[in-house]
Amino acid sequence: MPDSPSEPRGPLDGPRRAYDLAVIGAGPAGTAGAVAAARLGLSVALLDAADRPGGQYFRDPAPELAALRGRRATLPGRSAFAALCARLAASRVDHLAAHHVWSVTREGADAWSVHAVTGPDGDGGAPVRVRARAVLLATGSQERQLPFPGWTLPGVVGAGGAQAMLKSGLVLPGKRVVVAGSGPLLLAVASSLAAAGARVPAVVEASGYLGYARHPRALAVNPHKALEAAVHGGALLRHRVPVRTRSAVTRVHGADRVEAVTVTRLDRDWRPVPGTGRRIACDALAVGHGLEPRVELATGLGCATRRTPDGAHALVVDGLQRTTVPGLWAAGEAAGVGGWQLARLEGEVAGIAVALRLSGRAGAVHGEHLRALRRRRDRLRSFADAMAAAHAPGEGWTDWLTDDTDVCRCEEVTAGRVRAAVTELGAHDARTVKLLTRAGMGWCQGRVCGTAVTCLAAAARDGGTARGTASAPTPARRPLAVPVPLGVLAALDDPEPEPRDSATPEVAVSRVPGAAGVPGAYPPGAVDGRDLSGAASPGDPVPRVPGTAGAPGPYLPGAADEPGPFGATSPGDPVSRVPDAAGVPGSCPPGAVDGPDPSGATSPGVPVSRVPGAAGVPGPYSPGAADEPGPSGATPSGDPVSRVPGAAGAPGPYPPGAADEPDPSGATPSEDPVPRAPGEAGVPEPQPPGAADRPDPSGAAPPGGRRIPAPRAPGRD
Repeated sequence: MPDSPSEPRGPLDGPRRAYDLAVIGAGPAGTAGAVAAARLGLSVALLDAADRPGGQYFRDPAPELAALRGRRATLPGRSAFAALCARLAASRVDHLAAHHVWSVTREGADAWSVHAVTGPDGDGGAPVRVRARAVLLATGSQERQLPFPGWTLPGVVGAGGAQAMLKSGLVLPGKRVVVAGSGPLLLAVASSLAAAGARVPAVVEASGYLGYARHPRALAVNPHKALEAAVHGGALLRHRVPVRTRSAVTRVHGADRVEAVTVTRLDRDWRPVPGTGRRIACDALAVGHGLEPRVELATGLGCATRRTPDGAHALVVDGLQRTTVPGLWAAGEAAGVGGWQLARLEGEVAGIAVALRLSGRAGAVHGEHLRALRRRRDRLRSFADAMAAAHAPGEGWTDWLTDDTDVCRCEEVTAGRVRAAVTELGAHDARTVKLLTRAGMGWCQGRVCGTAVTCLAAAARDGGTARGTASAPTPARRPLAVPVPLGVLAALDDPEPEPRDSATPEVAVSRVPGAAGVPGAYPPGAVDGRDLSGAASPGDPVPRVPGTAGAPGPYLPGAADEPGPFGATSPGDPVSRVPDAAGVPGSCPPGAVDGPDPSGATSPGVPVSRVPGAAGVPGPYSPGAADEPGPSGATPSGDPVSRVPGAAGAPGPYPPGAADEPDPSGATPSEDPVPRAPGEAGVPEPQPPGAADRPDPSGAAPPGGRRIPAPRAPGRD
């Protein structure tokens, strides 16, 4: 592709390109899917918001941070993913980095358009559209945040956010960091922080690890998961980091930033046990209560979702990772959180399935490989379900919240206002609470506070006794998956550029007002391109301003054989020149001979301006001048010079300097005789009585023996 594999719209123009498959997300799932599909012959576009593949788990720092070299090797799976990235680089996949996808639209039965904005934070302002026959959604997940008093203080970060800070920038959130929440991510975060030099006073797990014992089969078929837990546990033991289960951080203390946290024991429903609070000094808190799949793009297209064991919503997929919408596949954590290994397997299954579907071919080799991948995937998926069930939030966590605790940080909506919307204003669901309190209408659009608002509303409605209220709200169908500048939306109304062959140079076709096939006048300054209505006329001349190539008009003094005053060029067509240049009429100094014009520009193969009377150059002639060389002594070769008005084959009287060129109607003398004065060859004129045929006063005989009638005396035959 000449310029860009994506098709910019609006202010940016570029070549169009339709792919077989567009993959959204370059984590383990998206990267594996793109590589698998490209290996089977599909053209693939891989769009990702980051500048390098890897997703959140394999997030890399800037290349100049060489200190991470030793730390990279400690991350499990780093070498396996590096090999996958090497295959990606060797493939024909177009990796479109820093592309933030905000919408996917269906254009036909097998035609999709993926809309994105560019830039590190989506602030590039350039709308991009990528067309594809199929789409693979590998959009990953986001952290689930359950609020508590003081969680808005500086120094409180997400557990995944703390890990991202360490991976991408080698930055620690603090010197003494408490890690709290629920899920296996806490162990990985705590061991990473401790290895990087932070002091971790405690790992606070709201659930426990005995819940895995309820799923012995999932543990038996995934022994490597137990090995991973042992590795993290060993790292915590080496750094003397205690792990507190069935506990939670129920309050953060501090004035301007975190100074300490209160850790409280929880019952089986995650309700705080009175009198068990313990204060731990720290300057940072990394907290997260599991992960939730990101399904905004999919639900906006009508894809069905399912409830996971921990109350989140994941996409419904079949054995080949197909969603409920034909033409859409999903892989990785969008279909359920289960770790990078499961995501990679699902991505490879989806890539092969898409390739077999679009190519219409199948075979024993691909079928056997798919069956092996699916068996491994199903084993890992069983462990993912066991993990989600073991760390599912209990419905009693809302008892942590005081009425003045902020629930929606964007709109500063407190827990008391949410409860009042239910008990006093009659709100019966989270949507009504949102309309009454503006909770979820801020920058995050409910991605952070949605679960908390739903749980609070359900608990307030049922008097705090509702079971199973710790679930995420039903995903809303939004047209925009990420924030989009208004300028990008406005640019979508611009007419799309006409497709053109990149191997064919553009030829300017516009001409001056009144040219053949061009109606009407155009304002000064109009350039080559579409007319005022916006319609292009391929193969039909469009107006051009005076002075551009092929258009007569005033020229700037000293202009050479270059683009005209407005910068328009016409390859293969002479551009505007100064007066007296080749083919341009004008006055010449007496005695000028063939050669460059006064500006010094030459025109190879085309005679340059000559003195009046030279070959092909009209000028004043003395009465009776015949077909002879002009005053400069130049003899025309094979072409008679212009004659005096009235001579055979010469047009009638013209103003000084007029050339033998088309008349105002656009017709040339070779196609249609130009009007001549009375008395010219073939043109009758009034004769006195008795005039006879005779040569004209110049003495030249008209070709073919035709003469101009001469006056005769009265009474002659």
